[in-house]
Amino acid sequence: MNQTFHVQGMTCGHCEKAVLAAIKTLDPKAIVQIDRSQDRVEVQSDQDHDRIAHAIREEGYTVAA
Repeated sequence: MNQTFHVQGMTCGHCEKAVLAAIKTLDPKAIVQIDRSQDRVEVQSDQDHDRIAHAIREEGYTVAA
């Protein structure tokens, strides 16, 4: 399922890698596209939206509704 997250606080490539790693920990097969300039993370995964959002928040980023 396609899911879109608005993630605030990503300022560099390291931030993108941290968000990607958090998502891949939940679902190694997830397809993730990150557009840092738009604060957007698009995820194709069967994982629950709230679980993915929680994993991103655990890395220290804000996930907007």
